[in-house]
Amino acid sequence: MKSASFRFLWIGQSMANLGDIFYIVGLISILYASTESPFILALVPFLSMFGRFISGMISPLLLNRYPLKTLLVHSQVSKTLLLCLLALILVFHITSSILVIVSFVFTIAFLDGWAAPASQAMLPRLVPKNELVKANSFFSIIYETVNLGGWALGGLLVAIFSGQDVILITLALYLVATLLMTKIVDPTEFYRKFSEGRQSGELKEGWQIVWRNPLYKSLYVIIAFEAVANVVWIASILYVFVAEILGENESWWGYINTSFFLGMVVGGIICSRFTTVFEKNLKYVLITFSFGISILTLLFGLTTIAWLSLVLMGLVGIFQQLKAIAANTFLQKSASPEELPKIYAVESSLVSLLFAVSSLLFGALAEIWDVRITFIISAILLGIAAIYAVTRHRHFIIEESNFPFER
Repeated sequence: MKSASFRFLWIGQSMANLGDIFYIVGLISILYASTESPFILALVPFLSMFGRFISGMISPLLLNRYPLKTLLVHSQVSKTLLLCLLALILVFHITSSILVIVSFVFTIAFLDGWAAPASQAMLPRLVPKNELVKANSFFSIIYETVNLGGWALGGLLVAIFSGQDVILITLALYLVATLLMTKIVDPTEFYRKFSEGRQSGELKEGWQIVWRNPLYKSLYVIIAFEAVANVVWIASILYVFVAEILGENESWWGYINTSFFLGMVVGGIICSRFTTVFEKNLKYVLITFSFGISILTLLFGLTTIAWLSLVLMGLVGIFQQLKAIAANTFLQKSASPEELPKIYAVESSLVSLLFAVSSLLFGALAEIWDVRITFIISAILLGIAAIYAVTRHRHFIIEESNFPFER
């Protein structure tokens, strides 16, 4: 973890992630001020997820043709140029078309859709094999800290300045991120791999890799169940839960989110502190905390006590972080350098599609019936995923020979 390239990766990615949060906060502020339309605001997360889904589907074409660093840098440069154009449009009032403005959300998310798997796949190339769990824990702590502080800081900046000013701040963060990513040195040699006229086969390549490998397939079945189940934590459902079940004002939505992100940070610290124990028991961590998240989700949905909801949400964050690090470590230690970015691209597409569709479905259920039914369904889905993990436990074995770096 002392690698200079690893530092450039995590600092650069942190700047980019913080910028992503700031520009969304700034844009929502601008759109709300000009339209006051909940539908228009709902388009922002929907277009963001849809852009990532489309990008994830076509990313194998790029991953076969370009090195990971090239994809990371070009994605960030393109995002920076697009944001610069958006800033010019907003500052100089070049157009007031909402369609033009929200199209930037889709395009930036599309560019981020291949950068995200490239970044995740780059990490195990930059640290020794025996430090992967520690590196994943560190990366997760940084990511969740950025999330925890980014939304609050973004809201504060919008209140002090304006949405346009926050987008200009984002532009500066994007520039720093671009500069840092150009300094990454990827030690893995790249081999250009594609066949003319067989793009359809390339698009299916990541899915085929996952389907043929029992470990990958088992993990992604669990991830699919969780992508649907985790929809209960979106704002539209939590707002209703806070108001109707807890009987609190909207500020409690913020408290619940803060509690979750704090739990994620604590989970990362726990994993980092007990790396050796954690690494020796990856399978049991994955299974145990899968059951734990299911039980906590059910308890959260049934509670009517506000302070208890914060405690349960913090525990969900801790459990979710530990389970996610275990799943990531399984993938990073088992997959080859060529497979890993394509596997992460599959995850990005799968989660984005299921989350977008499930958001509409769970939102309808919350409106038609009691909002608590969504948490009960979520807990059942998570329980099914945990039971499935038990039935597939023999497949949760790391094929050390597949990992290319013995440092």
